Amino acid sequence: MQNFRSASSILRRFMQNSRFVSKSRSFCGVSTNALIDEPENTVVVEGKAYSRTAILNRPHVLNAINCSTVARLMKLYKNWEDDPDIGFVVLKGGDRAFSAGGDVVTLYYLLKQGNFQGCKEFCWTIYSFIYVVGTYLKPHVALLNGITMGGGAGISIPGTFRVATEKTMFATPETLIGYHPDAGASFYLSRLPGYLGEYLALTGDKMSGAEMVSCGLATHYSHSAKLPLIEEQLGKLITDDPSVIERSLENCGDIAHPDPASVLHRIGILDRCFSHDTVEEIIDALESEAAKKQDAWCVATLRKLQETSPLSLKVSLRSIRQGRLQTLDQCLRREYRMSLQALSGQISNDFCEGVRSRLVDRDLAPKWDPPSLEKVTDDMVDQYFSRLTASESELELPTQQREAFT
Repeated sequence: MQNFRSASSILRRFMQNSRFVSKSRSFCGVSTNALIDEPENTVVVEGKAYSRTAILNRPHVLNAINCSTVARLMKLYKNWEDDPDIGFVVLKGGDRAFSAGGDVVTLYYLLKQGNFQGCKEFCWTIYSFIYVVGTYLKPHVALLNGITMGGGAGISIPGTFRVATEKTMFATPETLIGYHPDAGASFYLSRLPGYLGEYLALTGDKMSGAEMVSCGLATHYSHSAKLPLIEEQLGKLITDDPSVIERSLENCGDIAHPDPASVLHRIGILDRCFSHDTVEEIIDALESEAAKKQDAWCVATLRKLQETSPLSLKVSLRSIRQGRLQTLDQCLRREYRMSLQALSGQISNDFCEGVRSRLVDRDLAPKWDPPSLEKVTDDMVDQYFSRLTASESELELPTQQREAFT
């Protein structure tokens, strides 16, 4: 575990110093009107002495993120960043989840209604907000108590501090619905130790709070019973100094040890298998290890990969590999192109089929197209990374005003 402690330290410094020098696996299904909630209701604000707390307030759908949520957050964050009487920002979820991610069921229904423009607007809005979080000029604290998936991870992990608890459950399960890890996932997953990011992206496997802090996805770990105390102490701070905020979080911190069955204890075999250049080679390596050692982890991992979209596997692997060499803004722009391709159905209807199978009809029997890895062509994967049309606008991010970290 020493390598993971070192990696966690490196990732934490990386996230901070760029801005401050001084059964079936779980998804969230939402209602068809989820993109049009009243903005004022989707995020509740608490004012403290020198900080503000934004509370995601859609508990009936595990705080799934929609356009109203992100528009409200964007407005609040920009106002707070310009306010000299606010030193830092806290983000948390109401009730039992931080956020189950984006409204994929609503996107599904929008597509069925022919409203592709609504899907584009959602992607544009949330990716733009993630860039604001990742380049925020004030310290940012995310309290990740409960489910933290997909877009929920996207709006929190790029920030300064991420506090996990024993109730935290992280995942990027998009390949299970014929999609790809997005919302900045190709940036932060690609910077995890070894090839852990590839494993999480392809399998959609879950991580606990203890695992998150051990590998660097979270910066701190505390028992959930201490969260009221953490919030109370943060609320009393009169500072914009991240080191002061960090000391406050550390005062309430607890030691976290990943479960003996954690994938973090299998990092050697994980790296041997997931370091390969293609999905086919990764599967061959897993099958070889399983045959040689009768390794149950390899068998379970192969079973997870079999549940996913073959096209999504190939696309997601390339995305993580490209993310290793790209800045946050470059990853978000590329993910925007990828998302429009996935949602448009020009290459494949796997997104709609995956959502239908897991969240609408719930038959858990998706009919992927292409149905196997050997039928996924290089041209399909190449197209996934290109603009939808020659005239399609790229995601516009304020990189001249807000420098992205690398």
